[in-house]
Amino acid sequence: MQRPIAAPPIRVLVVDDAVVVRRVVGRAIERDPSLALVGVAANGKLALAKIEALRPDVVVLDLEMPVMDGLETLAAIRRTNTALPVIVFSHLTAPAADATLDALAAGASDFAMKPRADGIGLAEDQVVAELLPRIKALVRPSMGPTPKAAPRVRAAGARAVDVVVMAASTGGPNALAEILPAVGGPLRVPILVVQHMPPVFTMILAQRLDRAAAVPVAEAQPGEPVVPGRVYLAPGGHHLAVVRSGDRVRIRIYDGPPENSCRPAADVLFRSAAAAYGAGVLGVVLTGMGHDGLRGAEAVRAAGGTVIAQDEQTSVVASMPAAVAAAGLTDTVHPVGAIGPELARRISGKVTR
Repeated sequence: MQRPIAAPPIRVLVVDDAVVVRRVVGRAIERDPSLALVGVAANGKLALAKIEALRPDVVVLDLEMPVMDGLETLAAIRRTNTALPVIVFSHLTAPAADATLDALAAGASDFAMKPRADGIGLAEDQVVAELLPRIKALVRPSMGPTPKAAPRVRAAGARAVDVVVMAASTGGPNALAEILPAVGGPLRVPILVVQHMPPVFTMILAQRLDRAAAVPVAEAQPGEPVVPGRVYLAPGGHHLAVVRSGDRVRIRIYDGPPENSCRPAADVLFRSAAAAYGAGVLGVVLTGMGHDGLRGAEAVRAAGGTVIAQDEQTSVVASMPAAVAAAGLTDTVHPVGAIGPELARRISGKVTR
């Protein structure tokens, strides 16, 4: 029996002005036989020449560089190549978070955090855990069931929406920036969002979404009441849940163990919403890597709630919505541009057969 031919390694170009970063990332890539380091560049001008000569499958891009910085380089790449995956390699600071979100809005595919540990070995381990899975997910997403658009809604008379809970990861910031303004306002229900992001990044994201949306958007705060017409974003590094006491529902923020290697995890939010609101939950699973949201969607459906998902074609990585769709948990699947109007219809009760 003939063995299947192994796929060639994913060709990676690393662009960073710091020699130590290039060395650490290069060594991490060399540890993985499915990846190949085809080149390095110390600035954007050199990177553009190497992209043309080496034809990498993915670019890992620093933002702060001399000669030509990361945002300029990304803009130049996207003028001629809209499909090449570009992963921003960022620091955990407010200015870096702001620049990273600018890069995502300008066409970067994803971002990863630079290692903070002392010592080459520990730093390499962080790169292996943080960066390499993103490279593989963007270049060779897993094969299997996909969330194809097949609009279907529950029959008239279904329970009205009392709360919307949303899950997002890779590609999520841009998806949220398109969806939330399209929902409009004022809203008669609250919206709670888990976006896989570290601390500081979620604060900057909430500020940006607040400026774009027609309703207030902010990081959720421990103990605050959940009220209609507001959007609550899970703070990076913490789980977001809701807890009901009588007629009141409040925010719970806590540092429990990661779920699906994530904190915040959408499963945590979805489960708590199902317990607090029952059949009034509308769950939304957006673009993202992994399967966070799957168990939470099960809890929402078990409570009588509704789940919709983003389709494969408009997802940067379709693993999260695909997992929910493959499990038969979605009521409808939509392209990202249709999700905001769909939420507005469902929240208002104007859902047709």
